[in-house]
Amino acid sequence: MESYLKENFEVEHKNPTEEALKKWRSAVWLVKNPRRRFRMVADLAKRAAAEKKRRKIQEKIRIALYVQKAALQFIDAANRTERKLSEEVVQAGYDIEPEDLAYIVRSHNNRTYEFHGGLQGLSRKIKVSLRDGVISSDIEKRQQIFGCNRFVEKPPRPVWMFVWDALQDLTLIILMVCAVISVGVGIATEGWPKGMYDGLGIILCIFLVVVVTAVSDYKQSLQFKDLDKEKKNIIIQVTRDGTRKKVSIYDLVVGDIVHLSIGDQVPADGIFIDGYSLSIDESSLSGESEPVNIDKKRPFLLSGTKVQDGSGKMLVTSVGMKTEWGRLMVTLSEGGDDETPLQVKLNGVATIIGKIGLAFAVLTFLVLTARFIIMKIVRNEMGKWYMSDGLELLNYFAIAVTILVVAVPEGLPLAVTLSLAFAMKKLMNDRALVRHLSACETMGSATCICTDKTGTLTTNHMVVTRLWVAGESREIRTKDLKSSIPEKVLSVLLQSVFLNTNSEIVKDENGKTNIIGSPTETALLEFGLLFQSSYNADSKGVRILKVEPFNSVKKKMSVLVALPGGKLRAFCKGASEIILKICDKIVNEDGEIVELSEKQRKTITDVINGFACEALRTICLAFKDLEKESISNDNIPESNYTIIAVVGIKDPVRPGVKEAVKTCLDAGIMVRMVTGDNINTAKAIARECGILTADGLAIEGPDFREKSLEQLKDIIPKLQVMARSLPLDKHKLVTLLRNEFKEVVAVTGDGTNDAPALHEADIGLAMGIAGTEVAKENADIVIMDDNFRTIVYVARWGRSVYINIQKFVQFQLTVNVVALMTNFVSACTAGSAPLTAVQLLWVNMIMDTLGALALATEPPHDGLMKRPPIGRDVNFITKIMWRNIIGQSIYQLIVLGILQFDGKRLLNLHGSNSTAILNTLIFNTFVFCQVFNEINSRDMEKINVLRGIFDSWVFMIVMICTVTFQIIIVELLGTFASTVPLSKNLWSASVLMGAISLPVGAILKFIPVESSTQPGAVKQHDGYEPLPRGPDMA
Repeated sequence: MESYLKENFEVEHKNPTEEALKKWRSAVWLVKNPRRRFRMVADLAKRAAAEKKRRKIQEKIRIALYVQKAALQFIDAANRTERKLSEEVVQAGYDIEPEDLAYIVRSHNNRTYEFHGGLQGLSRKIKVSLRDGVISSDIEKRQQIFGCNRFVEKPPRPVWMFVWDALQDLTLIILMVCAVISVGVGIATEGWPKGMYDGLGIILCIFLVVVVTAVSDYKQSLQFKDLDKEKKNIIIQVTRDGTRKKVSIYDLVVGDIVHLSIGDQVPADGIFIDGYSLSIDESSLSGESEPVNIDKKRPFLLSGTKVQDGSGKMLVTSVGMKTEWGRLMVTLSEGGDDETPLQVKLNGVATIIGKIGLAFAVLTFLVLTARFIIMKIVRNEMGKWYMSDGLELLNYFAIAVTILVVAVPEGLPLAVTLSLAFAMKKLMNDRALVRHLSACETMGSATCICTDKTGTLTTNHMVVTRLWVAGESREIRTKDLKSSIPEKVLSVLLQSVFLNTNSEIVKDENGKTNIIGSPTETALLEFGLLFQSSYNADSKGVRILKVEPFNSVKKKMSVLVALPGGKLRAFCKGASEIILKICDKIVNEDGEIVELSEKQRKTITDVINGFACEALRTICLAFKDLEKESISNDNIPESNYTIIAVVGIKDPVRPGVKEAVKTCLDAGIMVRMVTGDNINTAKAIARECGILTADGLAIEGPDFREKSLEQLKDIIPKLQVMARSLPLDKHKLVTLLRNEFKEVVAVTGDGTNDAPALHEADIGLAMGIAGTEVAKENADIVIMDDNFRTIVYVARWGRSVYINIQKFVQFQLTVNVVALMTNFVSACTAGSAPLTAVQLLWVNMIMDTLGALALATEPPHDGLMKRPPIGRDVNFITKIMWRNIIGQSIYQLIVLGILQFDGKRLLNLHGSNSTAILNTLIFNTFVFCQVFNEINSRDMEKINVLRGIFDSWVFMIVMICTVTFQIIIVELLGTFASTVPLSKNLWSASVLMGAISLPVGAILKFIPVESSTQPGAVKQHDGYEPLPRGPDMA
């Protein structure tokens, strides 16, 4: 079975090839209900058509941007007349039609832009202040006139559509036809109402199956809809009512002033107001990879594009479906998401079992029919055929079709969807947003987590606690701090803090001072505010000429300013060692600028290392005075700076991180810290978290890059910390771990430059708070609270999903084997099937929809994180599962066989209805065997299967509902289900024979089973082998 599955039903969990997707689709055979089975599977034909449509739109946009634009320059915009304003627009108080406003940005036509008065003219026409932004009371009015920032989406499917899908099951349709014929023939032969009971029973049972299935599928679809909405929700920084605030992308309106920085997605079409070095990647819209520089000469910003560099502010001119991105978004959702490896594998399992089931169904029908004909020949009745004979043959056919219903486990692939939907919803509550379903599965196999330090292992609440300035190291808590720093030094220090920043000090509605920006910037500005309550560059006559924002490659930020009197000054701050290298002067104790001696350089290096060893993040501040003639094109110099100060920023380790790291190590998951910080800071934090051990290795990015492949193969198994790393180092590490060491790698990232590593990793984890939109778009899971503990929750749920599906498969295969063998053997020997069509349909619902609900939604327990990761290529149906399936099947077949062939004698059943009582008892015993086997399946290896049973409320509800409805079927619905009421003794016997499954399961678990082991450096397993324990393995 496993070799067949690997050959035909194997797909990559990330970016599977078109060929692999087509291959498994062609291998699937005997699908009862394609509409339902493939509901969560990508429609390749639709996807190809959508891709073609998307490319057409992109080409159209590209022509509009790069070709038509040139032609439009020759159009005389002076001759252009404004469209007559509609009454609705006039009453709202605006002076421009929404279509005209949208056309300006969409056409990229400067002449049209100037015709409307440029930026100032447009802001007047849409009644907005470029300084204070939109007034909150106007938002509803703006949405009515200019539209909402939402794209046209397919409306959610109503519940009746899911009922219709469930009714598309071919076997159920055949059974309904049989039932209708049965009702007609039954009334003709047995009269009204007795003749309709059999057929009506099948119809009622089909109705119940369809309703339960449809409601379950409908609830799943709502969960996915909510998660999809959450995925697309981006938080935007805007200026409204004169204050800067965060709003959802869905709440953005025309006239909003939006703040953009590196890695942001442009949330709507708009016009550039001001900014520095703003560079936009328009490839998502136009397909052109060359970034576009945005300035006042080229001020048009398109929705859906990404900020590649710089920062700026924009005025929103069109939203939602009035943007090109809105039109493009409609095509992006066509075709659906890729199916997960488990869904594909279980489609393969369903195909194999379906083939076996079809063979048994055909054989059963042939055996029953052959016996019937032989009996007619023996009685010399071949020439005489009655309506009752036709009804008997129809009943045989219905039983064969029902065996097929039970035998084809349509619920297997759908159980994966159910389990993933449940896990995704729970993870959302645990602050993890799963963007790709397959990542939830793959996380269960993760053998290594490459994590950032700042914000993930630490709290990201930063405070400056140490300062080295004017040759002295100081504690920030010191009361006389301000008086201890020379005035000249303090002046240039505060200039450096307040001018060289991309954060902003704002007042909220209550007049309280807030800082909007990154945690590092916030810490520096809070430090500056200790000395000066406010700092307004404009009031001091300082003009900012150019800004080079911080990026993870240069590890520094620079700004060029014009001081009063025409003097130019450059400020630079960043990673201490890097800034120190570009400095050749220092501000001494008297505030004088002097040459930086080697002794002073060594002293500063010792200060930096000292701060770092205290687990402080160190930032160096420097400046350089310039003459206008000494610079060209306002370029910020890269050398000959004067060092002002070194600050030490405390970023405490998050509570619970040490325990979370220990949980990972217990679970066989190696945790590696990859950070851009100083190596001493990184080592101190890594030791505190329990990542860096005595025999572990810490290395710097530049050293890592210089190593050969052979050297890296020796180093990487011991590598626990990489400091001063570039995004390319992270990408290289991830690639080596996956390709050379065959590890399943999860990697965290927050910056735009982390996108390649997030894309390369088996599981890309983007940070929800610190992460850019580019990082989130390339990630599989977004960690909403940036907390390492949340990553561990994802790993637990990943393992839980995999093992829950294994539990369900074990349970369903046992039911399949027993149901098939019981009916087939009985048909061959007795000439009748003990389980009727109605009874088999009920059993099918127990093992399909209800079984999936009970077992596939079990919450994870702590024991899951005390096992090694699930291997990348292990057999899905393990030897342990086969042991349990075969053992339980043998027990159930023996019990049912004894009842079938010797039940009347053993139970002392006499009278005309003894056969009906025995068949009811067999049915009841069979159902209770499945109920207790479902409990058995809760843990495939541990004897105590009742542990945590009351924590799983879904499981308990399913169990109660199953037992309650079984009682109703036996005691009250006998007319339709071919059952008769049972005595207390027979009820007790049924329950007892079912309950014996529990001790049988416990005995089976004592039978030793060889665990499959995988080759490779990392020890992996089939999901159950316990990790080594004890001091020798510490």
